[in-house]
Amino acid sequence: MSEIMVSVRESGKDLRRVVILGGGPAGVACALALNRLAPETGKPVQITIVEGKQFKGERHYNPCVGVLSPILSDLLEEELGVPFPYHLSRTKITGYVLHTQGEEIELTDDLPSIALRRVHFDAYMAEAARNRGVGWIRARGVDLELHESYVIVHTENEPIEADVVVGAFGLDEGSATMLARATPYRAPKELSSIVTKCHPGEKAMEAFGSRIHAFLPVDPRIEFGGITPKGNHLTFNIAGKTADTPLMRTFLSQPKVDQMIGLNGFHHSKDLRFFKGRFPSSLAHEYYGNRYVVVGDAAGLVRPFKGKGITSAVLSGVRAAKTILIHGVSKQAFHDHYRPANQDITGDLLYGQAARLITINLARYRLLNPVLRAAATNTDLQSALHGAVSGHLPYKQVFGKALSPRSVFDIVRALFV
Repeated sequence: MSEIMVSVRESGKDLRRVVILGGGPAGVACALALNRLAPETGKPVQITIVEGKQFKGERHYNPCVGVLSPILSDLLEEELGVPFPYHLSRTKITGYVLHTQGEEIELTDDLPSIALRRVHFDAYMAEAARNRGVGWIRARGVDLELHESYVIVHTENEPIEADVVVGAFGLDEGSATMLARATPYRAPKELSSIVTKCHPGEKAMEAFGSRIHAFLPVDPRIEFGGITPKGNHLTFNIAGKTADTPLMRTFLSQPKVDQMIGLNGFHHSKDLRFFKGRFPSSLAHEYYGNRYVVVGDAAGLVRPFKGKGITSAVLSGVRAAKTILIHGVSKQAFHDHYRPANQDITGDLLYGQAARLITINLARYRLLNPVLRAAATNTDLQSALHGAVSGHLPYKQVFGKALSPRSVFDIVRALFV
């Protein structure tokens, strides 16, 4: 038996240990919230993050576009005591331009977001956790044992005994399979994404401006595409069930995209290297139980269809921490407290999935064009489109604004313009 196991057993009831599988935003948020709240509850907590990636030095690429929404500032500072990383900002996002096949509309943002390198944000959060005494093991989890009164996490380095394990491993298949072997957990459904970038030069970046361009193409395989300015380069992303490298090339060759950036502008050695990722499109099955709870992407606790993945991840991590410290680590505790705490996310899933299906079909038959034409003079439609693209509004509110009598009338009228 390892020294770690012995120390936990000898400490008995006075020590509560939490092991977190994953050092992304959800896992680190959970760790920081535990660390901050433990003194208030009078419960000494030993926190260990198990993460195989090394964020410092940019040794790993994260296929996340890396846009932090304004509400994340209050969340980080008030719930975690971590300053918002304005110093990591590459570009302050001042708005969006939404494109369909033949129409476009500018959507100004009163609450600017910031675009940054996701790997820089992960490194920043990891450093904050380490500075506060959170343990960090750079290894992967390889197996898991859940017993009545304790959990054992087997890693590539050493076994760790704890009271509860938090799954914050995103859509890592190995970790999901490991948890599924020991519990009824099943990973969420997912969409594929492709991310690439280019460095078109200083003048081209100035001409592009500080707005994100979002595309709803006719091609049903591309559910949405985007171009995000980040200081000295542009980041491109597409998503869909079958998104792959050829599909990204199809997106880049669209006349509007090519017109905006010009393929001849790619000259940097890292231009047009394609990275594949995934993100959840449904809720995971049994994402909590006795002595385990899953957060962020691994739980499917993200805003459906588009955006705010980092914010949702941090929220779910904080909520898991509060449940563990205040209510316990039983399935009943998570069911009664963690599950309803995330109702703002889970309650919007059906609306988001409906928005996804409607948008795909309207784009396919070019029926989004009248929506954008109507939005030119309809503030409710402008607000709905901005809320959907930016992630600032729940989809329930988006539908409410888009389906108001005035909005419906304007859309029908725009059909004949």
